[in-house]
Amino acid sequence: MLDLAFVRANLPLVQEKLALRSPEAAALLSGFAELDSERRAAITEVETLKAQRNALSAQFGQLKREGKDITAVQQQSNSLKDRIAELEAVAVAADDKLRGLLQAVPNLPVDSVPAGKDEHDNQIIKTWGEPVELPNAKPHWELGEALGILDFERAAKISGSRFVVHYGSGARLERALANFMIDLHTREHGYVEVLPPNMVNSKSLFGTGQLPKFAEDLFHCDDEGAFTGELKDSDHWLIPTAEVPVTNLFRDETIDLSGGNISFCAYTPCYRAEAGSHGRDVRGMIRQHQFQKVELVKFVAPETSEAEHEALTSHAEAVLEKLGLPYRRMLLCSGDMGFSSAKTYDLEVWLPGQQTYREISSCSNFESFQARRANIRFKPAGTNKSEFVHTLNGSGLAVGRTYLAILENYQQPDGSVRVPEALVPYMGGETVITPQRFGKAI
Repeated sequence: MLDLAFVRANLPLVQEKLALRSPEAAALLSGFAELDSERRAAITEVETLKAQRNALSAQFGQLKREGKDITAVQQQSNSLKDRIAELEAVAVAADDKLRGLLQAVPNLPVDSVPAGKDEHDNQIIKTWGEPVELPNAKPHWELGEALGILDFERAAKISGSRFVVHYGSGARLERALANFMIDLHTREHGYVEVLPPNMVNSKSLFGTGQLPKFAEDLFHCDDEGAFTGELKDSDHWLIPTAEVPVTNLFRDETIDLSGGNISFCAYTPCYRAEAGSHGRDVRGMIRQHQFQKVELVKFVAPETSEAEHEALTSHAEAVLEKLGLPYRRMLLCSGDMGFSSAKTYDLEVWLPGQQTYREISSCSNFESFQARRANIRFKPAGTNKSEFVHTLNGSGLAVGRTYLAILENYQQPDGSVRVPEALVPYMGGETVITPQRFGKAI
């Protein structure tokens, strides 16, 4: 959430920045100036009336000492008291409405974010590796089903569309990838592993920016009935990403950064209703209702967040490089960034079976936006005054998309799939995935 005082003092700049995202975003604050004017007018009148009441109090005391009639002065004072209470209520209500407006307003893009409407305006910052050109390359869903390691048909039977069952070496590959990523981030990149709950309450989802705007993209448990808009401690939602529970570990806390930034990595399942996807990517594992992901989350001092964003992104890139998967880093334009982000890099992996790059990680700097919503603070060295931390997160990586990238990039002419060298120890020495008696072969 944006700082109310900053918006109040810099409304034209804020609207200009929001217009870079979209006309709709800029319009969200269309009523801000009027509400703020109403609030200011009420406060100004309150101060004037309080001065008048103080003068009456002095007059009241003087009349009482002189034994004169105080009825008229007392009535006037009571009238002022009632009017002051009314105006203070107006000011509080206007202030609440202003904060309510801000809850729906996305973060402001930093100056280095390019202006643009959608993914076509994103900028290529870096490429790594040569895209594999394979004759007769197959997409991962054909490879996985032919190998007997992926089963979309039975998954649809037991759960519905956009689910998959993994068998044999395929299930082992998923587990191997998660272990490889966690080991890399904890042993070489300095992250602390954390295993959070897979369900959170609505206050947690508000803190990271999913609620109330994106409720339809989430799975809400019906333990307390439908979501009414009230933020509770006791309702439950399936997490869309480990970013939510890990960031909210410190909700309503003042944390200690004197020993350095705090960096966590977490491996969890993720659940997304994909209500706004409108039938995109229905084939294969690109856009699933349930998938596994290793998430990187950082809590940092404001002056270090830009450098930490670069570092976090490089940590996600290291996974792709060690697996030998060609990728490119994209700087998202203002119109393609997520709601809470101030700056985002997407990593896109090459998929020869589809002859395209696809997103495999999104690494974002939220600055103080999430911390303000979740009330996460720290005290800078040498001061007793707390301020909001900066939060960052990124996929390090999405396990399912890394899985399918391996199938497509390491496929062999005979339909088998080589195991990347870095994963062989995690696969029990298995170097090639060959057809197995699972899936459609059963």
